[in-house]
Amino acid sequence: MSFVIPAPAQTILPVEGEQGGFPVRRIYCVGRNYAAHAREMGHDPDREPPFFFMKPADAIVLCPKGAGAPVEAPFPVATEDLHHEIEMVVALGKGGKDIPADKALEHVYGYAVGIDLTRRDIQAVAKKMGRPWDMAKGFDHSAPCGTILPAAKIGHPSKGRIQISVNGTVKQDADIGDMIWNVPDTIAYLSTLVELFPGDLIYSGTPEGVAQVKRGEVMEGSVEGVGAIAVKLV
Repeated sequence: MSFVIPAPAQTILPVEGEQGGFPVRRIYCVGRNYAAHAREMGHDPDREPPFFFMKPADAIVLCPKGAGAPVEAPFPVATEDLHHEIEMVVALGKGGKDIPADKALEHVYGYAVGIDLTRRDIQAVAKKMGRPWDMAKGFDHSAPCGTILPAAKIGHPSKGRIQISVNGTVKQDADIGDMIWNVPDTIAYLSTLVELFPGDLIYSGTPEGVAQVKRGEVMEGSVEGVGAIAVKLV
C-alpha cells in the first residue's frame, strides 16, 4: 500500500544473540508497583489495585548492550523537575485476552532494563487538577530501554537487585521480588483491560528513591540477571 505522507519508522529493540530485532507495538507502564515507592508518593499500597499509563513506542531511547559510553538523550522541554524511575521491562512475544496468571509467562519473549523518565512538575499539576498524566509521562525520549534478553536464555527473573545511580551516586536500590504485582499477575490483570499483542512492552514499576536528574548528568541503571544501561542527558 502507498501512503499520502511518509510512514513512521518502526521502533525496534536489539535482542541479545539475535540478528533480528524486537518490533515495539505499545508501551504499558505499571504505576506504584513497589510498596515503599507507593508510600513515598503518599499512597497506601495495600488498598490499590494495579493501574497503568502508556508511552508511545517512539519515546524509546535505544541503549544497546555494549554501547561503551552512555547513550546521549536530549533533556526534555517544559520541565524543571525531571525524575528517573528504573524498571524491569517485560517484552511480550504472544498476545491475548483474559490471560490466566499461571499461563502468563508463556507470553513473555524476554526482559530488558528501562528508565521511565517523568516530568514530575507537570505530573504534580495534573494530579492536583484531576487531569491525565500523558504529558508528564509520554513525552519525547521518555523511555530509555536496553537490549532484550530472551526468556529462553535467562528464564523469568522474580528476584534480583534493581538499582540506578546518578553521576555515580546510588539513588534507587531494591529487589524486583518486592513488586506488589509480580509479572504474571500484572500480565493477567492488564489483559482483562486490553487485548495484548506480540511486541507490547510492560515497564513493570519502579522502587523507592525516585529523584531529580539534571542536564549533563549520567544515569546508570541495572537489573540483576537482565542487564544494564547508561544514559546522559544533554
